[in-house]
Amino acid sequence: MKLIKCRRSILILISFALIFALSVMTSIAQEKEIRDFLKSKVTTSVPQATAETLGYKTLNHVTKMEVVPVSDVEGHAVAVSAREGVTVFQNGEWAWHKVAAILDLIKGAGTVDQYITYIFLDGATVTTHVKGTIGPPPAGVPPSPAKLTGDIIHGTGRFQGIKGTHTISAKPLPLEKGELGAKALTEGTLVYTLPGK
Repeated sequence: MKLIKCRRSILILISFALIFALSVMTSIAQEKEIRDFLKSKVTTSVPQATAETLGYKTLNHVTKMEVVPVSDVEGHAVAVSAREGVTVFQNGEWAWHKVAAILDLIKGAGTVDQYITYIFLDGATVTTHVKGTIGPPPAGVPPSPAKLTGDIIHGTGRFQGIKGTHTISAKPLPLEKGELGAKALTEGTLVYTLPGK
């Protein structure tokens, strides 16, 4: 009799152990199923920064220029120039801008590499780096605008952490007596994002 009771107790314990093991396995399987479902169907959404577009027009002129001839082919020269001017943005803001440019030209055609800093009235700044090509027009034809593209590389004040792109269309204006170098009328666009926006 004791042996039967002992066997019954063992069977009951084994049954409980099996029930417990099955419920744990089922629970783990269900948990895995839920995890897999969430991974495949539900994506966590991280807020993405929205790009803003800011168009502008500028008028600037050369304030310094140094031209160094290169003696490899006729008409080859490298020039370093500084330009300054005023920028009017389409949102009504104004900024002073400064340009440092390197030009590598043969008979007026070649490459332009510029760093531009826009200084806003509140002291905030945006600096960009753009590149492009220019070429002299045929005789009697007005020059076509130079196209430059590049990136926003730095910002301060309310533009701290700014990232984005910069496109420019610059049209040279005729020189007047005593001017160092060309004036230019420029239209451009900054497409940017700011941290936390």
